[in-house]
Amino acid sequence: MAVAGQPIALSSPEHQNWRRAMRAYVALTKPRIIELLLVTTIPTMFVAARGVPSPWLMIATTLGGTAAAGSANAINCWVDRDIDALMARTAHRPLVRSEVAPRNALIFGVVLGVVAFLWLAATVNLLSAALALAANLFYVLVYTMGLKRRTTQNIVIGGAAGCVPVLVGWAAVTGTVELPALLLFAIVFAWTPPHFWALALRYRRDYARAGVPMMPVVAGVAETARQILLYTILLVALTLMFGAVAQLGMLYLASALALGAGYIFAAVRLLRVPNAATAQAAFNYSITYIALLFAVMAVDAVVFSAA
Repeated sequence: MAVAGQPIALSSPEHQNWRRAMRAYVALTKPRIIELLLVTTIPTMFVAARGVPSPWLMIATTLGGTAAAGSANAINCWVDRDIDALMARTAHRPLVRSEVAPRNALIFGVVLGVVAFLWLAATVNLLSAALALAANLFYVLVYTMGLKRRTTQNIVIGGAAGCVPVLVGWAAVTGTVELPALLLFAIVFAWTPPHFWALALRYRRDYARAGVPMMPVVAGVAETARQILLYTILLVALTLMFGAVAQLGMLYLASALALGAGYIFAAVRLLRVPNAATAQAAFNYSITYIALLFAVMAVDAVVFSAA
């Protein structure tokens, strides 16, 4: 009971437990991965609109996309809780630390996915909702449950799920999926293996301990670095092709060339000196690369359409 003249305690045990539970459920959705997905979704909407899309449409798509991605990630945590416990990189996740009961995590993920579908169907359009649902099912059933523990191509094929947000963004604006959207899908598809393999090189002992056949574990460091370079070259070629197909201007072209040259340099450096430091540097650059590339797309679409 509060005493007159004394402040009311805001850190009661019940309040602290509630906050811990909320943080644990948020962690299940893997917010940093969701940020990367939104980095590609929103700029795609600018390109599709050839300018600034409706603010409400961007908000609705962002909320629906966040819920959809969070759903897939939460179910992924439920499926992978056994191997997450074996890897230092994932040992802090809520299910490993028993902060959330496995059954509750699964229910949370499924409910979040249903809410995402209904929200997108009601506020954006049915095509965007169907694409988001398809990405979730692909990520959980094909990648997490089917490929991840069976093949070195897990992230190549399974990475397609992370490419769908650009289709969702395009469909949100246009109501359809056109050639530029498919090229954006291809760009993210080519970006995913060098991005993730650089991280896998950094934590290859983790994956080996968990028995996950990531490329560095099965094919070795040198071959993985070679594959990273090849995919990076393909990626840069696709970004240049996209500029022509989407009729973007010189701002995008110059930026795609400069950013692509930087990425190829990072990949060549990794091939020549394949160690933890160069792998981490390549991984860090891959995040900067995709964020800046899509940001420039959005800026170019607005400036070019206004010119």
